[in-house]
Amino acid sequence: MKGLVQFLRKLGRLFVDDGHLALALILWCVAAGVVLPQWAAHNAWSAPVFALGCVVVFLVNVARSVGRHRRRQQALLIKAPNRLGR
Repeated sequence: MKGLVQFLRKLGRLFVDDGHLALALILWCVAAGVVLPQWAAHNAWSAPVFALGCVVVFLVNVARSVGRHRRRQQALLIKAPNRLGR
């Protein structure tokens, strides 16, 4: 059973690298699908607004990932022994 669970996790990671990004894009698609037809049913702005929302979701995700990466690097620097021997 453990092997099956590990296989399914690896298979899922092939398609979804970042779960937060996938969830945010799904939520944006649902929200846009509900709001945009009412707001701009036959408007030329509905597609650009949808695309801009996807770009914003991506940029926010990148900014959060950079912040997490920097915090990890700082934590590693604090824990790492001094290599100069001081």
